[in-house]
Amino acid sequence: MTGNTDFDLFKTSEEHEELRAAVRAVAEDKIAPHAAEVDEKSEFPQAALDALVASDFHAPHIPEEYDGVGADALATCIVIEEVARACVSSSLIPAVNKLGSMPVILGASEEVKAKYLPPVARGEAMFSYGLSEREAGSDTAGMKCKATADGDDFILNGQKSWITNAGVSQFYTVMAVTDPDGPRGRNITAFVVEKDDEGFTFGAPERKMGIKGSPTRELHFDNVRIPGDRMIGEPGEGLKIALRTLDHTRVTIGAQAIGVAQGALDYAIAYVKERKQFGKAIAEFQGLQFMLADMGMKLETARQMVYVAAAKSERGDADLTFFGAAAKCFAADVAMEVTTDAVQLLGGAGYVKDHPVERMMRDAKITQIYEGTNQIQRVVMARQLLKG
Repeated sequence: MTGNTDFDLFKTSEEHEELRAAVRAVAEDKIAPHAAEVDEKSEFPQAALDALVASDFHAPHIPEEYDGVGADALATCIVIEEVARACVSSSLIPAVNKLGSMPVILGASEEVKAKYLPPVARGEAMFSYGLSEREAGSDTAGMKCKATADGDDFILNGQKSWITNAGVSQFYTVMAVTDPDGPRGRNITAFVVEKDDEGFTFGAPERKMGIKGSPTRELHFDNVRIPGDRMIGEPGEGLKIALRTLDHTRVTIGAQAIGVAQGALDYAIAYVKERKQFGKAIAEFQGLQFMLADMGMKLETARQMVYVAAAKSERGDADLTFFGAAAKCFAADVAMEVTTDAVQLLGGAGYVKDHPVERMMRDAKITQIYEGTNQIQRVVMARQLLKG
């Protein structure tokens, strides 16, 4: 054999696997027992937050210089994957902490980083992300939320929609138009908004199909005064920072997707081994074995894509945009397929809430929609391919 072949490229390190075991233990002991109730009551998973903070898994991506543990992108994905295996709503704690704070990490001044990252790292605050609006979802450049300069400050007016963990998070990265006459997409600036800012309120919680334990609400801004030193990056850089953020955080949605798929597959395997029909375990029927084989094959393919994208995120590779979109898109489609098949494998039992697979199926659906629908991911991938 010739050439310089690195056989460790597709192998997680011993540290990563030790981390997986530690997160899985926390998830199975402290998070999974509450998952059904969190879903049933649409309650924020406080027990999960407490357990994640106690083990430093709530925002593992924050660098050590800001009181964080400095986990790499793959380690952060493993945390999210293992929590999602037990409860997707709870996995949105580390995932959205990364989504909300990533613009600060990528684009903010040292002063803004030093002010807002340490409280999140210590578990004293959470960070959400305000980009989408009612009429500006996939078309983010079409946003109407506006920040008007007033001396050194800005006055924020408008709304944001579909904001994960809204009302629970203390900090919000919010994108707003600061130059209404400027070029589309280059007239948007990012700011940090604090929960107790005067004039900042929340809409009613959305009534959702899945991820019911993670509150989703609108943000409303009525003449909210934002000090100028809370700007993230330079004026007009907001959308660029937002899209760079998504390149990194789409990978975490891929991790969430493979987590819920793994949880559903694990449960289905245990069930078909125990369930008997025609005098034998249904796991012995070849038709079901073929379903399990396809589920496992597609899940492992998705996992490899997510891990490769995570490595590219850590390195900041030039092709991250394609790989982040591809990993999120493929993993989300696989999660929907695997969770649906898990329900099918349980038959009538899969359709009732006595078993977790119907919740997993409902939770999986959102991974095809948020942080860019899978149709938009395909647009992103095609543009990258056409650019060469």
